[in-house]
Amino acid sequence: MWHLHTHMGPLGAMKAFSHYQAFRFLWLARPPGRHFHRDHRLWAPLTTDDFEAIHRCERPLPKNFNFAWDVLDQWSLKEKTGERPANPALWWVNNTGDEVKWSFQELGFLSRKAANVLTKSCGLKRGDRVSVILPPIPEWWLVVVACIRTGLVFMPGTTQLTLKDILYRLQVSKAKCIVAGEEVVPVVESIESQCPHLKTKLLVSPHSRKGWLSFQELYRSASAEHSCVETASQEPMAIYFTSGSTGFPKMAQHSQSSLAIGYTLTGKYWLDLRPSNVMWNLSDNSWIKAAMSSLFAPWLLGACVFVHRMPQFDPDTLLDTLTRYPITTLCAAPTVYRMLVQKDLQRYKFQKLQHCLTGGEPLNPEVVEQWKQQTGLQLYEGYGQTEVGLICANEKGQEIKLGSMGKRMPPYDVQIIDEKGNVLPPGEEGEIAIRLKSTWPFCFFSEYVDNPEKTANTVRGDFYVTGDRAVMDSDGYFWFVCRNDDVILSSGYRIGPFEVESALLEHPAVAESAVVSSPDPIRGEVVKAFVVLSKPFQSSNPEKLTLELQDHVKKSTAPYKYPRKVEFVQELPKTTTGKIKRNVLRNHEWGRT
Repeated sequence: MWHLHTHMGPLGAMKAFSHYQAFRFLWLARPPGRHFHRDHRLWAPLTTDDFEAIHRCERPLPKNFNFAWDVLDQWSLKEKTGERPANPALWWVNNTGDEVKWSFQELGFLSRKAANVLTKSCGLKRGDRVSVILPPIPEWWLVVVACIRTGLVFMPGTTQLTLKDILYRLQVSKAKCIVAGEEVVPVVESIESQCPHLKTKLLVSPHSRKGWLSFQELYRSASAEHSCVETASQEPMAIYFTSGSTGFPKMAQHSQSSLAIGYTLTGKYWLDLRPSNVMWNLSDNSWIKAAMSSLFAPWLLGACVFVHRMPQFDPDTLLDTLTRYPITTLCAAPTVYRMLVQKDLQRYKFQKLQHCLTGGEPLNPEVVEQWKQQTGLQLYEGYGQTEVGLICANEKGQEIKLGSMGKRMPPYDVQIIDEKGNVLPPGEEGEIAIRLKSTWPFCFFSEYVDNPEKTANTVRGDFYVTGDRAVMDSDGYFWFVCRNDDVILSSGYRIGPFEVESALLEHPAVAESAVVSSPDPIRGEVVKAFVVLSKPFQSSNPEKLTLELQDHVKKSTAPYKYPRKVEFVQELPKTTTGKIKRNVLRNHEWGRT
């Protein structure tokens, strides 16, 4: 059985927070009896079935929608009336034994105080953009929900952002406010004079600092009475910075409904969530995958969001956490599972784990097999994008074809098309695309802010194009090939890196690999593999091992795909969300800066 704070009011929440050492400043008072502000809204609250019907386009999108009011506060009401047990909405732990559990009622009370900090203390107004650069601490969820309550546009960023990154984001977004932890304070102070739109700096820390407003002090005195803004369904809610192969990151803007109602089917059918589930997603909070799996989808379905803050990722800590806590649903990048299957997983007895998911980059079939062999659990892969959410996936109850990304996810009509926008037959490689109807789908991003040309470039004929290449088989399963710009053209052959990387990973010497094109005077370009060796092979003869790996790939896949060049490296360049940055390796090979 879980140990739940089922009757823990805000005073109890204060006690739970009292030994939360880094941020012990949320001094909570018992809330008044009424927290819900209907204002003049006279309507029946929307249900999960309503959201599903809207997502399937079986009923129209409502004119107004606000996730905090229409979802979170409705779960809170169900807790008050006993329709939902007061299980945690958020369950947060760290490596030093601190633990925070909030029910939906507590989340509502706390986030209304945070909303008053943003609007009354910071002077922010509906539509203002707020850069949120915090580690995965409970305040991140409070600030984001507070932004939603007040109609502010939140822009998540990782604490690993550099000076150049933060300066670019603050300038191009015209952010009025930055909410940050101590990790990035010196950087922000060094560039703020170059950010004329930045009016407010809000520090989330137990320590005050000159030039910054203190979330600690303002929160302590803030009122818990706040009326949720009645936002339009397609009013801006969030901006995610998404990197392309060239240029600076684009600002993909999402609406109040696209990230919330637009994740209904994902939450119910891919994540397979119910109110009794505890969902642990390991994505960085700056990534859209966290919006899906650490916020909107779980809370839309009334499930618990679990967070274990680790200073750095450690597979042993992850496995111990699955053993200690009743986590039912785990989602992590393929890189995580590749590390986990190298452990003796049969030593661990997971307390409640029953559903495992992955996404963000292609997953090698051998990892799926190893995970299932050692844990008895199937891995369900999903494929999506920042701009449009989940596009295709392997769902529970569906036949799994190893190496496939699964079938299309409703409500999307997903096809493989050529460069002219024509639908290709099964078995032919082309670009993954979503058929557009008469109107832009509400679950899509709204636009790339201030970049109409790149927004328009996502459309080809009757389709939204993803920039990813794949094959669809006769059963409707999609098989990832590569990004358009990752294709290697060698001696007339088109070679996708993933198949070569998968073949390399089958060899016990290979812990990780990345495959890119490399210049060749005869073939134009050839396949080059950057390989991270597993520990037992790190002292091997490099020339001998290169020949062995090349021969292995020739036998495992089409011989023309083998890497004619191999370089052994200590690590691969990756994004903050764990994706391999092949463009960095490719640019290095071709002498580009």
